[in-house]
Amino acid sequence: MPIEIEKKYRLTGRQRSQLLRKLEAIGATHQSEEFEVNTLYSGKGIDAGSAALRLRRVGDRAILTYKKRFPSRSAIKRQHEEETEVADAEALDSILRALGYKVALVYEKRRLTWTIDETEIVIDELPFGHFMEIEGLEADIAKVEHKLGAAGFEAEFETYPSLTRVHGKATGDVVEARFAKSSRSSGRSNRRGSANEKTG
Repeated sequence: MPIEIEKKYRLTGRQRSQLLRKLEAIGATHQSEEFEVNTLYSGKGIDAGSAALRLRRVGDRAILTYKKRFPSRSAIKRQHEEETEVADAEALDSILRALGYKVALVYEKRRLTWTIDETEIVIDELPFGHFMEIEGLEADIAKVEHKLGAAGFEAEFETYPSLTRVHGKATGDVVEARFAKSSRSSGRSNRRGSANEKTG
């Protein structure tokens, strides 16, 4: 069973700028800069409080992900994750709807991805704030956190879908968190390295 282990932080604009400088200073490798549109579905077998079925569009690529979070009070979260890249996002969306799943949430995200050895660090911008996620083994997360001077940063316990429900705008039965059109059109997808998509 693939298990994702990660810690999420809520960032101020100043902390984000500090982290970008620090990542270069500690020798992290910049992997990609991407603009994402994430669509989450509700339906049979999807408990909105702990599970997610998500179709992520990144440029002309698309990834389908199912994840289920294990209950925990720790800032370091573990979740079962299965995902696969798909050839046709619109066809898959039609299939999911035909099976009875409905679009429940849509959120956009700008993501910068870095790696240090086997640990991944992402700096995210969403319409409702800036965030960082560190993903890897728990011991490695602690090491990277120390190197980045992020031990005192505010941990974010909520997922992006749950934050979208709070900060997004309802359009009919769908809650959306999108950037303004002018800033959305400036989003880029510049992928370097592995095609494997990490979640958030």
